[in-house]
Amino acid sequence: MTGGQLLRPSGGKIVEEAPSVSRDTARLVGFSDGVFAITITLLVLAIRPPTDYRNLAHSLAALWPSYLAYAVTFLFIGQVWVNHHVMFDHIRVADRLVLLFNTLLLMAVAFLPFATSVLAGAMRSGHGERTAVFFYGTAFFLTALTFNAVWRYGCRHRLLNEALDEAGAAAIRRRFRLALGWLAAGALLGMAEHIVGLAVIAAFNAFYWRPIKGESPRPRT
Repeated sequence: MTGGQLLRPSGGKIVEEAPSVSRDTARLVGFSDGVFAITITLLVLAIRPPTDYRNLAHSLAALWPSYLAYAVTFLFIGQVWVNHHVMFDHIRVADRLVLLFNTLLLMAVAFLPFATSVLAGAMRSGHGERTAVFFYGTAFFLTALTFNAVWRYGCRHRLLNEALDEAGAAAIRRRFRLALGWLAAGALLGMAEHIVGLAVIAAFNAFYWRPIKGESPRPRT
């Protein structure tokens, strides 16, 4: 926060200008980290212990859809958290709309354990798998959509720090936008063949753990 300045209006009376406020992103990132941590922990609760202990090895093996859904979602939330830190390495100011878009992002992330439970349940039962993968992929897509909304708003309203050059900003923008098409394709393919759709979504995780060229800010010369 900067101090106020003295102004002299046309009437001649000296008044003090209201101080300007610069809200940094530290509290936003801290709160977001808490939501990510709670959500990623809740995923394991979707894996129900077996009810038949007479053949425990078989019962544990039969839970493989839950293990698969857990692993895919855990890695997805993990890379969203990583890229969230990349994003707020560069967004220097959190105005009210940044807070709103970030809240919507966290709302989408917090929904993922439910989508994961639906997918695992459908695959265990052998019914509704295509609908479940479409629902699951759509939940991932909405997470990417709200994520892009934060970055797009920060870029358009010049909230980025000056250490990030244009090439770095463009590389980050391309990577974030690609997520929308990739996850939409996974959801739609899941409607035709659930295994294919799920494979596309899992491949998304592997790719998005890769670093983005230019993501580290460099001092301008």
